[in-house]
Amino acid sequence: MQIIDTHAHLYVHDFKEDVAEILSRAAAEGVSDIFLPNIDSGTTGDMLALEKQFPNCHAMMGLHPCSVKEDNTAEYAEMEKWLGQRSFAAIGETGLDFHWDTSFTAQQYESFEMQIKWAKTLHIPIVIHSRKSTDECIALVEKHQDGNLSGVFHCFSGSVDQAKAVTDLGFYLGIGGVLSYKNGGLEPVINGLGLSKVVLETDSPYLSPVPYRGKRNEPSYLKYVVDNLAAITGFSQERIGEVTTANSRELFKTSFQTE
Repeated sequence: MQIIDTHAHLYVHDFKEDVAEILSRAAAEGVSDIFLPNIDSGTTGDMLALEKQFPNCHAMMGLHPCSVKEDNTAEYAEMEKWLGQRSFAAIGETGLDFHWDTSFTAQQYESFEMQIKWAKTLHIPIVIHSRKSTDECIALVEKHQDGNLSGVFHCFSGSVDQAKAVTDLGFYLGIGGVLSYKNGGLEPVINGLGLSKVVLETDSPYLSPVPYRGKRNEPSYLKYVVDNLAAITGFSQERIGEVTTANSRELFKTSFQTE
């Protein structure tokens, strides 16, 4: 079985001591590629260093909504500098977060829209964080969707109707450990929409699936997400790997064009 982790923060301090072992375990479980969403300028260096060391890790460039402050001029300049120097797998992660702090809501919208425009200009996908803001993120994507915008709603945890709105816009649903939670609420989404727009993710080191919930997540645990999808759909693990890998390769097609 080959699978792809479309969202893992493997460059953060949680993995400083054993990232090589983590990647070895991931490979042993069939994880062929791992996509690294950026957080802000403070994480860019570590992310790019990890990508350089491990060629199956693919860096994105973005400003996380929780890193958005009153004045983001320096962050925007840093992102533009990097985007002008080299290619990235995607813009992200970006989006809106109304869970932790809504002090900079206007700035979050500004940042999100700016990053959407960069993604369209560069013809690369956008990776969206939508915590307690799914409807607002859908509305903003709809506003800018002219056929030249692609991407994924990372860690999707919304309703069937919201999932349909996302997929109708041509976007993918990032499904991870939440699928295994008793009250995760994602089974109706999978039953209603199937796998045609599903990609796998861990969001490592966060949101570990059962049986590791509450502990540090890692890409090798993606197999538990596959197991849950198999139980819901009745498909084999191998078939789920085939479909979700094909979806991931389509989503991040510019990262695979040089193969």
